[in-house]
Amino acid sequence: MIVILKNGTPAEEITRISEGLSEVWEVKVEKSVGKHKVILGIIGDTATIDTLQIQEFSPWIQQVMRVQKPFKRVSREFRYGEASEVIVNTPNERVYFGEHHPIVVVAGPCSVENEEMIVETAKRVKAAGAKFLRGGAYKPRTSPYAFQGHGESALGLLAAARDATGLGIITEVMDTADLAAVARVSDVIQVGARNMQNFALLKKVGAQDKPVLLKRGMAATIDEWLMAAEYILASGNPNVILCERGIRTFDSKYARNTLDLSVIPVLRSLTHLPIMIDPSHGTGKSEYVPSMAFAAIAAGTDALMIEVHPNPARALSDGPQSLTPERFDCLAQEMSVIGKVVGRWPQQVLVNAI
Repeated sequence: MIVILKNGTPAEEITRISEGLSEVWEVKVEKSVGKHKVILGIIGDTATIDTLQIQEFSPWIQQVMRVQKPFKRVSREFRYGEASEVIVNTPNERVYFGEHHPIVVVAGPCSVENEEMIVETAKRVKAAGAKFLRGGAYKPRTSPYAFQGHGESALGLLAAARDATGLGIITEVMDTADLAAVARVSDVIQVGARNMQNFALLKKVGAQDKPVLLKRGMAATIDEWLMAAEYILASGNPNVILCERGIRTFDSKYARNTLDLSVIPVLRSLTHLPIMIDPSHGTGKSEYVPSMAFAAIAAGTDALMIEVHPNPARALSDGPQSLTPERFDCLAQEMSVIGKVVGRWPQQVLVNAI
């Protein structure tokens, strides 16, 4: 249930209404400040609460609405139809994720392999316009014999790349035991597809204050994905970005996964959270990445995650889906054309990598 307050409601009245609702109906009240409205979300057993009683609680209450979706905090209704934004302070600048902001590009290798490789890749993707470096320190792999990442030592290499470039860092956490170490380095903490329904991990990342990138599980429905995000918000962290990275369907012969671009308009209608598309995992083949990146921009994505490796043929993981830095330079220029057409490209001059 949400309570929409009238424009100009005094701060002391907002506090009085929040405390009064909480005390009278024994519910939790969360305040959400949008561009035009202040909304109070009522969390708890609201089935027996009479909306008319709440309407009459204060003359500053404009409207009372029930949220019909099972994912209450994630629901678009919870913000009265307004989009939310996730703000990340990187060493160089403040970056905004959201549908009313320029598209954010995240790029880098699947795995952190060594310092020279990660620092050089960071410099190249930054020169092409990326705002964040992605790179796995801990890698979930199907085979127990495949490269699992260098772990905590790789976090230090990511920190070195950030120091050298000023890029923000996005890296994955796989285990609650590693969360503190990952949070010290990462500006955005990634929960991968295989952990989308690791509810213990979702609660832990929800209890800390770094933004969270939540990838869709490879066989997850949209409702399951949004309920996973609800775990994070319910634990106290409102800063979640949803990342579509392809789902498993009946045809895997020609592409690694099926990149579900229909989630962009669907999510726009269901949730206020920002949306990212990962065409690298979504296709599994570098030659398909540009087309899907263009399509994602045209469809309205808020961010893109693209894998870039200096020598994909020798990558320790996911080489076939990685672009070379030179190809990424070209792609950035090509994406800017579509991005400008839809009014979502950053206002800056892209500089070719040296």
